[in-house]
This record gives sequence, C-alpha cells and structure tokens, in this order.
Amino acid sequence: MVFYCTRFLINLMIRKLSIIVVLISFGSYAQTALYNAGNLRIHDLGNIGFHTNLINNGVFDENLGLAGFYSNVPLEISGALTPVLFDVEIATDGGVLLSTSVDVQNNTNFITGDFRTNRAQPENFYEFLQDAFYVGESNISKVDGYASMSGQQTFTFPVGDDQLLRPLILNSDSPNPITKCAYFFEDPNSSSAFPPFNTQIKARSVDAVSNVEFWRLEGSIRSKVTLNWDSRSNLPAIAQDVGNVLVMGWNKIARQWIPLGNSAMGGDLINGFITTETFVPDDFEVLTFGSTAIAIEMLTLDNYFISPNGDGINDSLVIPELEQSPNNSLEIYNREGQKVFEMINYRDEFTGFSNVDNFVINQPIGLPEGFYYYIISMDDLDLNFQGFLFIDRKM
Repeated sequence: MVFYCTRFLINLMIRKLSIIVVLISFGSYAQTALYNAGNLRIHDLGNIGFHTNLINNGVFDENLGLAGFYSNVPLEISGALTPVLFDVEIATDGGVLLSTSVDVQNNTNFITGDFRTNRAQPENFYEFLQDAFYVGESNISKVDGYASMSGQQTFTFPVGDDQLLRPLILNSDSPNPITKCAYFFEDPNSSSAFPPFNTQIKARSVDAVSNVEFWRLEGSIRSKVTLNWDSRSNLPAIAQDVGNVLVMGWNKIARQWIPLGNSAMGGDLINGFITTETFVPDDFEVLTFGSTAIAIEMLTLDNYFISPNGDGINDSLVIPELEQSPNNSLEIYNREGQKVFEMINYRDEFTGFSNVDNFVINQPIGLPEGFYYYIISMDDLDLNFQGFLFIDRKM
C-alpha cells in the first residue's frame, strides 16, 4: 500500500512526529512510499521522520522544521517536484538515493549514510541554498554524487564516493548564482559518466596527470579551488616532490590538461592540499592533480604542538624563527585545506581558535583536536616555509 497525502500539516505544538507507512508486497519484494500529491508542510519546531521512500508530486516547499531520514535500509526521494526543506538530518545506513533534486535552506546534519545521486544524471543533486550549511560530514556521511550551492561566495562541497569524503573548497570573487560539484574515484581516461580525458594530452609544462581521481565543478564566477589528497590519491606515482604538484583542468577549448596554478600548498606527498590561482570553472570539464618539472620551493620548519588549556605550557603557537623576520604572514589550514587562521606580522597569537569568518565550526569552542598545516611567509628574508601543527585538547 502506498500512503497518499493530500495535505499534511505539522502543528507548531508537535515536537516529534514519525510517519510509518504500510508495506505492500509484490512477490518476494516489499515496497513503501509516502506519496505527496497536495501540500505537505513542516511548521516551525515541527519534526517529521521519513522511515520510507518519498514521492513528491505536490507542494513541499514552505518548511521551517526538521525533516529526518531514518532507516536501516536504503531510501529514495523521487517525484516530479523538488522538495525544499529547512533542516535535514540523515541517519540511514543504506543512504538516500536522490532521483529528483532536494533543496535545503538551513542546516544539514550528516550522521550516517550518504545522499546519493546518479553521476550520469547531473540534473539531480543535493542543493545548499543561500545561507545553508552543514555539520557532521565524514567518510560515512556526505554527498556521494552531485552537490550544488547557490547564493554563496565561499563553500566547501561535502562530496566523496561510497568510501571517503573528498571535499572541494570553492572561494569565488562574488556570490555564485549556482555551482555544482561531484567527486569521481575513476580514471579520467575511462570515466563512467564522461568521454575520455586523455591524460597524455597536456600542456608542455605538465609532466604527468593523475589517473586515480577527479572532480567535476560547474560555475560561472571566477574562483579559487582547494583540493586535498591522501594516500589513496597516490601522488608519488606522478610527482617526485610535493613542490611539483599542481591542480590540472581539462580545458574545454584547448581539449588538453592545463595547470591551474598554486596560490597555497601544505603537506607532503601522502597528505596535503593545494589551492589554485583564480579561474572560471565552466572553462574546464574536470579537475585533478598533476605535476610539473619546475618545483615550487617550500622550506620546512619544525612540526609544532600546542595544548591550549591555560596551564602556561604550549598554550600558543610559538615560532622562534619569526624573530628574524618581523614582516611576515602566517596561514593555518585544516586537513581538507580550509583556512582556519591568518595573520600578518604574527607574534604568537594563535591559541587554537579560528579567526576566519567563513569557518563552519563554532568559533568560541576552538578548533577540533588534530593535525593542521601552516604556511609562513618571511617577507624580510624572501623565504616561504610550511609544516605540520597538532592541537591537543586532552591535556
């Protein structure tokens, strides 16, 4: 039996409401769905829990409460019309397949399971509308397929495949009308969704192009992109040194791989990140890593450790070498390559708190424990340095 709903209003007084749908059997199979052909609405403070599929052929776009997807089997959202939700939560072991797009106005809470889209159908995506954000993204909960964003200037796409989170950070010159991104753990020479992007057809300055993974990014606003790599990216196969690594884009007009520059970099060949120079995403089909024979020299200082607990020991990041260069700049990035701290003429001010406005984690509680990258420019000496920083919250 399919549950038909012509008008379903969740009262302001209702704090929690789960819809349970009766099963219908076809032979040895069971199939359930909530079918909306009228006007479905979640009022402020109202919660609706989907334990079954959603078929949306009606109005479902005046929502203020929470829509949660909870199941130990895969769910699906389909229908002729796009649901526009306010807050969303996913705790579905098998994930939620989007056979139609879903728009989110406020917060997405990733707990367990992926929002999945068919990469061969990029018209279906999970869209973060203006001012929308998310928390909890991880290897076990993200967007496995296409995520979209509109009305924002800086955004980190929580995309990946069924195994790993592989985010892309977008920093645009102005707010984007709409931009869309997906990650592919595939060889660009033989993609399941695109014609071949031959990694041997490349600009003269390019030594090699990765055949392990790539990102698809669509957008019309000039932007910088930050990508991160891990051991699965296998950068030692294409680069001798981290300074040789660049982001490559398959140019639509030139029909070849072109380097997109390097405005920031941190890490080593096993774990690290790189930020491009400014380019227009729509000029390129896909992005991946590559290498060039001309290495960018990044000297290495010590790896640092801070435990900002107020005991007077390692409470702040102290870099003695900066005494030799009062005119300096410091940038700190998380493992995904998202900038969390920056300061010109640094003097031991970093105590584990972000000072970057676009950082998504609540600033007053401090940065999470873990590894970070730092980049230092000593302008008096014309030297650039990089290294690792560990923040310990247990001590």
